[in-house]
Amino acid sequence: MKITDPTHHLEFARFGGADSVSLPRDFYLRDAAAVARELLGAILVKRSSDGTAAGVIVETEAYAGHGDAACHSFKHHAPPPGHRTRVMFGDGGYAYVYFIYGMHNCFNVTVNVTGKPEAVLIRALEPIDGIELMCARRNTQDIGNLCRGPGKLCQALGITRSDYGRDLCGDELFIAAGKPVPDEAALTSPRINIDYAGEASAYPYRFVIKGSKFLSTRRFLPR
Repeated sequence: MKITDPTHHLEFARFGGADSVSLPRDFYLRDAAAVARELLGAILVKRSSDGTAAGVIVETEAYAGHGDAACHSFKHHAPPPGHRTRVMFGDGGYAYVYFIYGMHNCFNVTVNVTGKPEAVLIRALEPIDGIELMCARRNTQDIGNLCRGPGKLCQALGITRSDYGRDLCGDELFIAAGKPVPDEAALTSPRINIDYAGEASAYPYRFVIKGSKFLSTRRFLPR
């Protein structure tokens, strides 16, 4: 069971093995839009007792902190006591995992420096490693739908709220460098399902690999 020619995206053959190295802390200590764009083509890896699962990041969304009405830290200069956003208020490079709709986990990467609580939501992956394990977790043989959406990719990779706050510069849940995506191969659009955010709902903070068959939706993208 394998993806058709994943090497289009990859600089080395297998991720999740001995050659996989997490991106350095400095990569994350920048604004959300810059990190979200540069995460396209990188590899999200989750190692567990069940095995390793990994995918090429093909879709992200930036959430830009205090001034972004769609961001969980909007208007907050410190996390409310016990609030889920507390991990966002330190330096970037940690997992921010939260539960939505009473059924799905969403995986975000915290970014920027202490006091600038920003994050990048990983919306979709192209599966490249541990595909049989991902299929079993998702109870499907439809590889194209394994990681097509934030909740699906968390289920496929085994990312749960127990990963909240995990250091992404470690070796269990991390992001490895892939093949950079040139500007002509990337598209931007407004973010998905944030109509409540007023003018922020139109910010071009969603980033996708052009032509990917693994996007969560083609909403707002040219046909």
